[in-house]
Amino acid sequence: MNRPMIVAGLLFVLAVGLTVALGPGNPDAEDPSVSSNATVELDELTAVLYHNPNCGCCGEYVAYLRRHGVDVEVRTTTGSEMTTIKDRFGIEPAMQSCHTMEIGGYAVEGHVPLEAIERLLSEQPDVQAIALPGMPTGSPGMNGPKTAPFEIYGITDEGAEVYLSL
Repeated sequence: MNRPMIVAGLLFVLAVGLTVALGPGNPDAEDPSVSSNATVELDELTAVLYHNPNCGCCGEYVAYLRRHGVDVEVRTTTGSEMTTIKDRFGIEPAMQSCHTMEIGGYAVEGHVPLEAIERLLSEQPDVQAIALPGMPTGSPGMNGPKTAPFEIYGITDEGAEVYLSL
């Protein structure tokens, strides 16, 4: 084999390796939406995610959480079971999404970025849930670009108000 072919082959292998290592589908690639200075050890908690079996985006959200060290148990539920879970945490229809997750004694409704979950668990505010309603594009597990700040709501018995804007 001549020298130009060896160099070309090495460059090809390097390019493929970088594409795999840094590409958008790599579960080990860094996610810029995740805080690097978390005070909560999410890998020490188990999350339970309840979802409708007809939903496709829930699996993407679970993959996002697992890539960042969250132990997620997935439970497929019926419509009436989902209603019961959402009612238990006071999640009104305007705040509801396709899945509800329990973690650290709180409910997390929808495609909430990990940064908001970390903040919830470290601050432990007087809420029973946080929610990102509307399944916005660009949120974890949802395709497309982020088009506006994510308004994360804190839910109490009195209602919902913006807890965090990301």
